[in-house]
Amino acid sequence: MTETIDQTPHTARQADPFPVKGMDAVVFAVGNAKQAAHYYATAFGMQLVAYSGPETGSRETASYVLVSGGARFVFTSVIKATTDHGRFLAQHVAEHGDGVVDLAIEVPDARAAYAYALEHGATGLEEPREVKDEHGTVVLAAIATYGQTKHTLVERTGYEGPYLPGYTAAKPIVAPPAKRFFQAIDHCVGNVELGKMDEWVGFYNNVMGFTNMKEFVGDDIATEYSALMSKVVADGTRKVKFPLNEPAIAKKKSQIDEYLEFYGGPGVQHIALATNDIVASVQAMRAAGVEFLDTPDSYYDTLGEWVGETRVPIETLRELKILADRDEDGYLLQIFTKPVQDRPTVFFEMIERHGSLGFGKGNFKALFEAIEREQERRGNL
Repeated sequence: MTETIDQTPHTARQADPFPVKGMDAVVFAVGNAKQAAHYYATAFGMQLVAYSGPETGSRETASYVLVSGGARFVFTSVIKATTDHGRFLAQHVAEHGDGVVDLAIEVPDARAAYAYALEHGATGLEEPREVKDEHGTVVLAAIATYGQTKHTLVERTGYEGPYLPGYTAAKPIVAPPAKRFFQAIDHCVGNVELGKMDEWVGFYNNVMGFTNMKEFVGDDIATEYSALMSKVVADGTRKVKFPLNEPAIAKKKSQIDEYLEFYGGPGVQHIALATNDIVASVQAMRAAGVEFLDTPDSYYDTLGEWVGETRVPIETLRELKILADRDEDGYLLQIFTKPVQDRPTVFFEMIERHGSLGFGKGNFKALFEAIEREQERRGNL
């Protein structure tokens, strides 16, 4: 296995050619946005803050905006497709099931970011435009990335509305939990076809000025049956991190192969959510019906020997099936949900970091074996 770490300081790089302020939103196209919003409010503890639909003048789509700390999800479904945009969303759900259509990034200058991206090889989808309402002005532009996913570049400096012009403030669906389940989006993982990972790594290097943060290849990211390769790109501040996976040749179908088959091509595989208390989060989410991957007790028998002391006792990790990993910077705790829709595609990760900048390298084998057990149950291994 090879692991490389970019030594760029974890502060904004001077003269950053493509500065970003962070993730603005993860936008999902879903079959029923009303029901999706309820699920994420009740099971993920998120709060509905904004809405767009027929009541606000949107005759084609309905969208619900939910937040948890700095994390923002938008769920959009088609009411009646009458434009190319509506037809695209309807077709996307038909072909891919519920999935991510947009990893929106907040930038200080959307026009400059869009111009830089196009100059360095990006495909433009939406030229910069201003949208306004009584809360201020937002500048939006969009570029294409892997599959049918896009990056909307959002400049919202000074905008004080609940989300974007065209949205109205909305009341919470359920009472807020006593404690947030998560505070931010830690990273968003994309799955691409065999042989395409380096191409998309190069895209982020060239088009956005992202640097290579980590790389995982070789036997340590494989089990007896399946394997994959992964590289992580990030902006200079490490606020936006995009791991990119591709399948590797192995005896049986890997989790990446399964995703590509059932999603119908490349797309966002999972979203990692940063929490300050993974124990409380997992307990609350399990009680609300979220299913997490199981981990055999044998994993925990020797965990303390190599991971060392953690905030959460080993027995509590064992009870809740939470994984732990340590690197040169500290340690992390993590757990993965099962797919959150009928297709074995999009899932989530809960992650609690204590210094570690990694992605759970020491857990890859245990994680992949857990995923393989689920693949076998589905008949897809």
